[in-house]
Amino acid sequence: MTGDLLLAAGFTSYDTGVRAVAALSGRLAYLCMCLTLCWGVLVATGWIRRVTGHQALRTGHVLLAACTLATATVHGLSMLLLDEQIVVGTQVVIPFLNGYVRHALGILAFDLMAMIMLTTWIHRIVRYRTWLRFHQIGYLVIALGVVHSWWGAWANANFNLLWLGGITVLAPALALTAVRFLPTRVLVRIGLLAADSPARKQVDKAAPLSISVDNQRCHRYGFCQSEAPEVFRLREDGRLAYRQNPEVEHNRDVLSAARACPTRAIELEAGKRD
Repeated sequence: MTGDLLLAAGFTSYDTGVRAVAALSGRLAYLCMCLTLCWGVLVATGWIRRVTGHQALRTGHVLLAACTLATATVHGLSMLLLDEQIVVGTQVVIPFLNGYVRHALGILAFDLMAMIMLTTWIHRIVRYRTWLRFHQIGYLVIALGVVHSWWGAWANANFNLLWLGGITVLAPALALTAVRFLPTRVLVRIGLLAADSPARKQVDKAAPLSISVDNQRCHRYGFCQSEAPEVFRLREDGRLAYRQNPEVEHNRDVLSAARACPTRAIELEAGKRD
């Protein structure tokens, strides 16, 4: 009887299983997206540093975004496997081709997040401040993803406020609980916090700065050189040379370099005035 109803509605039992995978992966992608947003906000506001005494690593934010992309990819590919063929071929990555606006919003969100992820690795040729402006498109990605998720659930008669609302509330709760109650060594081990990194002191951006670099943590990626070439320079032997007390006019570049460093190896303190 159930099989007859499914066939009469245009679905096969195979499609039912694929739709279950699509729904689960979609919910996981939504959860990871919310966690990515929460972690980014907690890092930007300095809340994690104040609570744990450690710097939050950008790699943790990237890891959560990668999980979002991975689960969203499974969600999109499952659409291609449906016998019903809601989307076919390039329609899964090019918006508006299949005529569904709600699908287009999700595809746009996926494409934009993929672009942001890909550009995180080009800091050697693009200054961090420039990339950061592009990274702010991420807020648009979140908005598109939310609209796609809620609209899609409504259109498929699968609107479950407990699921979607619960996931929305659960994400910040999970992020806050993890940072507040998990042992720091656990957060360090999974790559969310930097090891042995005391809370940074607030520095006056208009005052002279004193620079020090932790050679144990510096991996010579060269991001600091791209941000402040007048202050940091990678030598031919691979070692990093830098000016310990640069001029005040370079402060903006120095602060950007410290922020761009993936391993948080650059420490800044208030320098002495002449």
